[in-house]
Amino acid sequence: MIEISNLGKYFGSSKILHDINLKIEQNEIFAIVGQSGAGKSTLLRCINGLEKYNEGELKVFGKNIGGMSERELRYLRKDIGMIFQHFSLLEQKSVYQNVSLPMQLWGYKKSDIDEKTAELLKLVGLVHKKNSYPKELSGGEKQRVAIARALTLEPKILLSDEATSALDPKTTMSILDLLKTINKTLGITIVLVTHEMHVVKTTANRALLLENGQIIGLGEIESLFLKPDERMRKFLGEEDILPSFGVNIRLYFPSTVSDKAIVTAMARELDIDFNIVWGKLEKLGQNVVGSLVINVDLKHIDIAKKYLQTKNDIFWETI
Repeated sequence: MIEISNLGKYFGSSKILHDINLKIEQNEIFAIVGQSGAGKSTLLRCINGLEKYNEGELKVFGKNIGGMSERELRYLRKDIGMIFQHFSLLEQKSVYQNVSLPMQLWGYKKSDIDEKTAELLKLVGLVHKKNSYPKELSGGEKQRVAIARALTLEPKILLSDEATSALDPKTTMSILDLLKTINKTLGITIVLVTHEMHVVKTTANRALLLENGQIIGLGEIESLFLKPDERMRKFLGEEDILPSFGVNIRLYFPSTVSDKAIVTAMARELDIDFNIVWGKLEKLGQNVVGSLVINVDLKHIDIAKKYLQTKNDIFWETI
């Protein structure tokens, strides 16, 4: 659906995006993640032609964005909805008027506009706010209006540029649940740009991690976050505080074993003591994964390693 090959983007003499390669499949929720200035919003805007790129190729629906005329881009954007951090609603227009505006601009019949607007307001839970104005809405309600408006032309792709970063945590989760519902019920491919890791972990199927315009991670959510390498841990802001004595072992538990008492079984079977330094469980999409650091006395390290080598369903490393 979206194919990007060796894409490069300059602002003046500064290169913002470096050799970006990825493919976004139909019906998935894909996240583009990075800190401020990483180039993620620029990459997103290249997808619908709002930004020109200088190198490589970007295809949407099999069509090369770089070779399109303005008229062709206009028709392409009909199939690509977009929502923004600050909603971009027209303050002087009602909820109904904001949602229906794209259909009015494209010359839809009044009866079709009324039917579609009513359908979308029901989807986003704002039928009772039909005649309200943006100043009368909460932040979450404004974003729901923006989402409904982005869906009026029945797009195949929905782009979200930091759409939850201006919202409180509870409202963020409700918007993410709405996006997942839209993806599931309407079959719309969703591309999320965000710097919020919980958004990625709870919502996306796959993610691209950008740092200074370069890819530092790309893949399934569980594979990216279950066993992050040193660069990934730095990106995530994770810092290990470890004992200086003994040997520290980090264990990673995939979703298939995250609910099993593997460490307890290890202590009992080997009849050794060790310290649990820290551990956590977290939800990645629909799965729960875990990680744990234990500290083992030097005299027991060989037997501990030998035991762990027999466990093919967990990952581990000494640190």
